[in-house]
Amino acid sequence: MRIAIAAESFLPQMNGVTHSILRVLDHLQERGDDVLVIAPSGEGASGVFPLPETVTGAHVVRMPALPMAGYPKVRVAFGAVPRVRRALKAFAPDILHLASPFELGWRAVRAAHQLGIPTVAVYQTEVPGYAARYGVPFLENWAWQRVEAIHLLADLTLAPSTFALNQLRGRGILDVDLWRRGVDTVRFHPGKRDAAWRASVTSSAGAGTPPKIIGYVGRLAAEKQVEDLRVLADIPGTRLVIVGDGPLRAQLEGQLPGAHFAGFRGGEDLARIVASFDLFVHPGEFETFCQTIQEAMASGVPVVATGRGGPLDLVENSKTGWLYTPGDLGQLRAYALDLLGDDAKRAAFAEAAWRSVQGRSWRAIGEQLIHHYEDVISQRAVSGLETSAG
Repeated sequence: MRIAIAAESFLPQMNGVTHSILRVLDHLQERGDDVLVIAPSGEGASGVFPLPETVTGAHVVRMPALPMAGYPKVRVAFGAVPRVRRALKAFAPDILHLASPFELGWRAVRAAHQLGIPTVAVYQTEVPGYAARYGVPFLENWAWQRVEAIHLLADLTLAPSTFALNQLRGRGILDVDLWRRGVDTVRFHPGKRDAAWRASVTSSAGAGTPPKIIGYVGRLAAEKQVEDLRVLADIPGTRLVIVGDGPLRAQLEGQLPGAHFAGFRGGEDLARIVASFDLFVHPGEFETFCQTIQEAMASGVPVVATGRGGPLDLVENSKTGWLYTPGDLGQLRAYALDLLGDDAKRAAFAEAAWRSVQGRSWRAIGEQLIHHYEDVISQRAVSGLETSAG
């Protein structure tokens, strides 16, 4: 199969969208498919994330892009439709995969429509919901109009959670199906727990019972609402650890002076840190899925997260963690205290969390995606035959 992927964000920017694209590329390379990635241009992080012409066997074409205001590491592509159309026409894909489409995706879906290329749009980011968090609530309606236009033009939309699926159907996007995310249960595993790392971030507590670690992993950006974790910062016998980077890091360091900021971590380093948490917390209300929750659960760590969006599918109340009412920070604190104060209960939740994510391999998720591709291509072919016959 020849597959083109229009990636709203890609290397060197690492986030949930980029991560899922990389896992898809792993699967497509294993199958032997020919893949083209169309992505924004970017500034390579020297020695860390260069900008190669090929990634996991896929050729990468870069579109002109500018840094996003207030978030310079995120680059927004602005290449016109004809430029994207030329790239697609030269590659001649069987299908176009739109990864979290918004700006580049809007151009790509129109180019594909003009060329008669079937499209699958993967909804991954609730961009309209970010508007208020970034101080521009008047743009929310415009952003929803853009999202609706993209997904109505696509042959099929794939949503990562039942919340997202129902949200899209409520906006009139009816050709939508579920496509969740996989998790690497070999990389993220309770056995990676590291006593030495735990000691290194709790050493300032002095003698006595070692503090329990409350951990967060994700971007340090407005939509993640990391500042809400201030209600956990003074819980006795605990240390708050923040893993990740972003435009709000300096501000958050001021708001959470007692927290340990570990910066961006990846690979085995991240797996070791996550497994070393006693409790994982995620306060963001705009998660369409929330991959870091799955990774924490695979690491045998119970979760407290906001009861909106993707976490609703991932966290089972009173079994694998707790979901608190969005905005109710008192409830967030109470649920954290519930698990931190009861070692036996926390261990039972941790075991249930680990069991709940077994079998969610990226290979299985990749095969589901291929079936969606094949269905869309087949339906388009049948539609073309019917049109010709008519």
